[in-house]
Amino acid sequence: MLRSTDRFCLERIRSLFSNFRHNFQNKRSRSSRVTEDLIRRRAEHNECEIFSLEEVSLHQQDIERIEHLDRWCKELRILYLQNNLIPRIENVGRLKKLEYLNLALNNIEVIENLEGCESLQKLDLTVNFVGRLSSVESLRHNIHLRELFLVGNPCTQFEGYRQFVVAALPQLKSLDRTEISRSERIQASQGLEEARRRVAEQEQEYLRRRAEEKEEARRKEAGVEEEKKERKPGFDGRWYTDINNTVSPESEKENQELNENPKNPEEDEEQREREFWHTPCSFTPESRLEAYRHLEEKRRAKEK
Repeated sequence: MLRSTDRFCLERIRSLFSNFRHNFQNKRSRSSRVTEDLIRRRAEHNECEIFSLEEVSLHQQDIERIEHLDRWCKELRILYLQNNLIPRIENVGRLKKLEYLNLALNNIEVIENLEGCESLQKLDLTVNFVGRLSSVESLRHNIHLRELFLVGNPCTQFEGYRQFVVAALPQLKSLDRTEISRSERIQASQGLEEARRRVAEQEQEYLRRRAEEKEEARRKEAGVEEEKKERKPGFDGRWYTDINNTVSPESEKENQELNENPKNPEEDEEQREREFWHTPCSFTPESRLEAYRHLEEKRRAKEK
């Protein structure tokens, strides 16, 4: 039976992909980088002044890297970065006053580089790709951390997940929207070493699978690029690998059929679109980026 947090996770994942195409197809020249201009546009409530900015929302901006914020906005207390393409937590260590960091719906795999956020009270990593559960222990230094959200991450499927997090972070009051009771904390602490051992075993297995996923994504990307290089436009609008090759009887018959029943380029494009979106694939950082790159390519082609 699904827990309420599991159902919440599934709904978030469904909403991510159901809205993914709509978000990108209807966007207006969003930036994939954190720029001064972007922050100023998001600081209208602060008269576009960024150095005294205490709250900023940079969600759904196609941001692929956190940068500059810890130098330009040192007064930040609340930072919204959800629904971007961020693969790593970085360049926030000098935000000493930061109390709430929202990184939900990104591509983060490891919890790191938050030790310097001395005032951090709430961290939202809902629906990311955190598989190294042991990295949660880096949050021990954030003594004011009270709420942590990891729903929808691979690590939440580990046996002993909640017990390990509760024991590893004694300062937490709530995990995945569920309050941590005193009795739960005591019980978790008593079994921490055993939980740590079980987590380490599961983590190694997960990392092995991730390595396979990354290799599969690399091969797939290489195959797509090779296909693009090999396909060349012919004089009649069809595609050929090499127009100088001797035509075999089979090819000649195929060419004759194509001449008699020429393909509609628009229908071919629609078919490729259907195949792209309906071909099953794993939910990984690579597949999410692939969808983004595909939609970016489509958008740019329409703008030409």
